[in-house]
Amino acid sequence: MSSALERRKELLNLMRLLTLEKGYFTVTDVSDSMQIPRSTAQDWFNRLIDERCILQKKEKRGRHPAEYVVTSAMLSSACRRIFTTVDDDMVAIYHECMSGGCAAYCACQHNLARGSIAHARQEGTLLIEHARLGEYDADVGFYPSAAVGIVGVRREGDHIIQRIRCVGGPAYSLTEMMMMAKGVEDVVLRREGPMVEGEVFTRALEHAIIGVDDTDTKSGGATFALALGLLQYIGKMNGVIPIGHNVVMLNPYHVRRTGGNACSFIEFAIEPGRFSQLPGIISRFMAEESLSPEWGVAIKRGFLIPDELREFGKDARSRDITVQEARDLAERCGVTLIGRAGIIGALAAIAFSGLSSEVMLTPLGEDEA
Repeated sequence: MSSALERRKELLNLMRLLTLEKGYFTVTDVSDSMQIPRSTAQDWFNRLIDERCILQKKEKRGRHPAEYVVTSAMLSSACRRIFTTVDDDMVAIYHECMSGGCAAYCACQHNLARGSIAHARQEGTLLIEHARLGEYDADVGFYPSAAVGIVGVRREGDHIIQRIRCVGGPAYSLTEMMMMAKGVEDVVLRREGPMVEGEVFTRALEHAIIGVDDTDTKSGGATFALALGLLQYIGKMNGVIPIGHNVVMLNPYHVRRTGGNACSFIEFAIEPGRFSQLPGIISRFMAEESLSPEWGVAIKRGFLIPDELREFGKDARSRDITVQEARDLAERCGVTLIGRAGIIGALAAIAFSGLSSEVMLTPLGEDEA
């Protein structure tokens, strides 16, 4: 978070507290509490009044200073974290919220508005959106239009800028909450009547998908558990944000299965320049933690899945695939493979990234990939 946004958050938290404790606050209250010059405090007051975050309750009269209140004493932000990853001309937007209901609402509204959004979905309290770079028309306004939509996404150097248009509750989120979210470096707002438009700045991060398979034996272990351990292990690195873990079912009748023949993949957002460290870190972890010597790992940069890789996922549910087939495909798709026979399932796991849980967990369905 930028220093300006951090200071804004501190000021609003103090102002909310003073409003609750004594019913108002003054420029001197804030200046003394924050240990900043009165002129600096006054500049912030002017800005927050323009943004409608605070209101003047009483004007200055003689020796009595002007009194102010915050417009709301509600929670400072429902937005926990916002971050973005980039793959070619597409951007993946991740918005972690306190509420699964809010995440579902935003997914519905963004899909309705269309605009830059190719697809939006909710997973628990996480809103996941794939957006196209560029400016697009979006149907945003009062019902039956969408209340919020992303009308443009662009990249400037190391940053991704989302241009969001909204009214009503989503406008409150944009003006009062999103700038408090971890990962947001700046928010620039503009109002036109009831409509609010804002540009939200986040880092342009890289995307990593890691497939894992064949880490267990008939006597013990579980690939899903080891993959979760790897998610936690890598997630503790500086410059890495864990996105999630998924289980994929492959051919349930394969002769080498230890159970139902499940594999896993995990995803991360990672600072540019750190992706090259992953193969070495993962190799050491797998060598120490896997119960089976046949373990395999696949590492893909980016979140776009080529059609050829999707087909490989289908094939892994219907026929035996050789290690050489997996290596040849991985080379064509730019995927790094590490390990032995498990690379087949690891590569197949990545093939299902971005699909629904129903598709991932239904190995004999008609529409699985």
